[in-house]
Amino acid sequence: MKILVDADSCPKQTRDVILRAVNRTQIRGIFAANRPIPGISETKLCTMEVCDRRHGAADDRIVELAEPGDLVITRDIPLASRLVEKQISVLDDRGRLYTKENIRERLSLRDFMVNLAEQGLGPERIASYGPKELKAFADGFDRELQRLIRTARDRGPGSV
Repeated sequence: MKILVDADSCPKQTRDVILRAVNRTQIRGIFAANRPIPGISETKLCTMEVCDRRHGAADDRIVELAEPGDLVITRDIPLASRLVEKQISVLDDRGRLYTKENIRERLSLRDFMVNLAEQGLGPERIASYGPKELKAFADGFDRELQRLIRTARDRGPGSV
């Protein structure tokens, strides 16, 4: 089992929660981005995958590394869709779980909003990530991580 993070757009506070979980659970954490991300120290449990600058390179690397039983953190809905197709658990940075049941709707809404923005009609975005959003992430992350750990233990030794 691994925790993979789309680190390019992951808020620092969220990365800190993930790093603490990696140390607490001893589950390997992999952060992928097109550039080094400050605050991520390379250890036996934690690695920083710096991908080339090609658009989507970090996403491709995450898809390549992810296996059923892993947990991926991303706010990138097209990436989440690719991972859900591979039966990977995916959370956004607000603790919302992407599933087969909701990914098409979220992808459709995302595409609609991108289309509006390209036509100059999109709503103004105010990126807010405060204590409320961090708590929602931490709660959702812990819930899904514990579920995956229980599932791996039920499968037998060496699964976690």
